[in-house]
Amino acid sequence: MNSPYPTPITPSQTRIGWIGTGVMGAAMASRLLSAGYVLNIYARTPSKTLSLQSQGAHLVDSPSEVAKASDVVFTMLGHPSDVRQIVLENPDSILSSLNPGSVIIDHTSSHPNLAKQIFDAAREKNCWSVDAPVSGGDIGAREGKLAILAAGDEGVVKWLSPLFNLMGKPTYVGVAGCGQSCKIANQITVGGSLLGLSEGLVFAEAAGLEKRRWLEAVRGGAAGSIAMDLFGERMIGRDFRPGGFAEYMVKDLGMGLDVVEEEGDKVVVLPGAALSKQLFSGMVANGDGKLGTQGLITVVERINGKS
Repeated sequence: MNSPYPTPITPSQTRIGWIGTGVMGAAMASRLLSAGYVLNIYARTPSKTLSLQSQGAHLVDSPSEVAKASDVVFTMLGHPSDVRQIVLENPDSILSSLNPGSVIIDHTSSHPNLAKQIFDAAREKNCWSVDAPVSGGDIGAREGKLAILAAGDEGVVKWLSPLFNLMGKPTYVGVAGCGQSCKIANQITVGGSLLGLSEGLVFAEAAGLEKRRWLEAVRGGAAGSIAMDLFGERMIGRDFRPGGFAEYMVKDLGMGLDVVEEEGDKVVVLPGAALSKQLFSGMVANGDGKLGTQGLITVVERINGKS
């Protein structure tokens, strides 16, 4: 690996850049600041960075300025189109000014083909990129318990482990693009779990069960899951504050369905993913796209005549 950093990553010598200060991104960046790293940050809405600035982060005016001042640049954005613009195509993009040997880490849930394009573009500049989407929601981000699905050069991923370990558990899943494919498979699984949990709660209530008692009764058995632990009480308490937006679940499931269509004779039929996308799309159509994914229960309730 042509890395200019043969010694371990440390707060005293590794300059960090961060772009993307939403619910997840801000919590993740905060953990790096708390560990003593100096962060240069950029946001299209600067007011979102006030909390990070109060912790010592430095706000700059463009992605290219972040790149110039950083050895490792993290992105945690909303959509693949955001990633393409911020990393690749904007005149002030990260890659326009990234220093040789530096690394881009994209935590956005994005498209596998875009991750491959970014990796190739980075290598042309003697830089590296890692696609490393995460799972674990806002709680996992705050507590440093995210599952980090890292792909690219295995040596680079290993070298980055001091940073990843502050935010969660990194797992190397393969070459460029595999991180995004892993996240799509994760979202297919989570979407199905949230649908089952929503229907279970709606059925339990209709059957006259006390919902919290039902939850406690089944969570230790085969129905129990991390999704139930994270979202069961939120659904019951009508707490739909976002750890991840419902509209992003539509995006992620849509990418999964697009991927299987692109593979021609390798098409995999995913009826559950298609149904989950349809129901999460119902949330968006109801004006609830900015609610958390646990709000899926509202769609099941509407289908059953409960508004």
